Amino acid sequence: MFLDGLVNTAALSSVAFFFSYIALPYLYHSMYPNLYYLVDDLFGVKLNGLKLINSFGFFVAIAFGASGYVLYLELKRKEALGEFTSKEEKIIVGAPASTADLITNFIFGYLFGYKIVGAFTIENALNNTQAFILSLEGNMLAGIVVGGLMVYVKWREKNKEKLAKPETRTFTVWPHDRVGEVVLQAALWGFLGAKIFHNLENIDELVKDPIGSLISFSGLTFYGGLILATIGVIVYIRKHNIRVIHFADAMAPTMIFAYAAGRIGCHISGDGDWGIVNLAPKPFEWLPDWAWSSTYAHNVLNEGVPINGCVGNYCNELPAAVFPTTLYEIIIMFALFAIMWSFRKKITQPGILTGIYLIFAGGERYFIEKIRVNNKYMSLPFQPTQAELISTFLIIIGIVFLIQSKRWFPKTIVKP
Repeated sequence: MFLDGLVNTAALSSVAFFFSYIALPYLYHSMYPNLYYLVDDLFGVKLNGLKLINSFGFFVAIAFGASGYVLYLELKRKEALGEFTSKEEKIIVGAPASTADLITNFIFGYLFGYKIVGAFTIENALNNTQAFILSLEGNMLAGIVVGGLMVYVKWREKNKEKLAKPETRTFTVWPHDRVGEVVLQAALWGFLGAKIFHNLENIDELVKDPIGSLISFSGLTFYGGLILATIGVIVYIRKHNIRVIHFADAMAPTMIFAYAAGRIGCHISGDGDWGIVNLAPKPFEWLPDWAWSSTYAHNVLNEGVPINGCVGNYCNELPAAVFPTTLYEIIIMFALFAIMWSFRKKITQPGILTGIYLIFAGGERYFIEKIRVNNKYMSLPFQPTQAELISTFLIIIGIVFLIQSKRWFPKTIVKP
């Protein structure tokens, strides 16, 4: 048990160390809007198909997957402590593929073939992958072929398991068995919330181009995602009789890890989450130039001025160097994750870890806002940003949790 914990901690720490101190410093000088540019720069290999994979989305997907693993470890640990109970669920096995299954598979297969395969068969589609994916253009024949293939695969899979008479079987399901569904809920509601809050924060952009603002791949606000994802996940776990406060405590280190890992995608793609102009001299000689200021060359937003000698897409850089705030957030949040991960087992009072998370997350974001580019509410005292207001609220709620947890959440242990 001790060895497993040691191995898991070492593995997570190694991932954090690699991204923060090895991979990111190598990638400091240039942003990578999609994986084509990243692989080309790292390995000198040009794979046009990688232009379809947005760097931000790729690393956010990795962040969700890795965070799911962190949550899995915490739920297993808390189940062993008796903080969660299992639930019996009945599932029908041996039934043939339903019409709904076949239609769903055809739709997904058709879209994949129409767009993804179409990108390789339509001339110049890969020159502007975002415009192509959001357009109605595609390969209908490829869509039909791939859709038909997906229908056949689903039918064959169900046919292999088919019984003469379908049976209803009872399975024991623990909270850790639902991690995949929780991650999916968090991803869907989180993306929706991030998009809504970004557009509320940037009303001028929304009014100017409402359709473009709503469907573009950029423009996400973390706190919007956090709020809506929290509501969505709470509704889901309550539906399955999982105690919310114990689940929130398990999510505390998970959310810090997710934020740090997700910021890797922001930094590598140059999605606009940079800081204010920084023309001040470095405070320390040993500090690398890229850790003090950056022009975010080749950023995914094409913000700034043209880069001399660069031809094609993503050939802009900021006219003046700015604070690389995404890099700072990656390092700070991985450090906070390591701290919380190291002492989490010593805290047995429900609600305390949740309170610490709220203070950590709110405090980090509040202070980084001081050197970060963002819209301010000029009509309010001190002209705060949206993130500063929400951060302050999180810190206050976190302190309340630390003070009131013992009264609000008495310990209830169920023997596994």
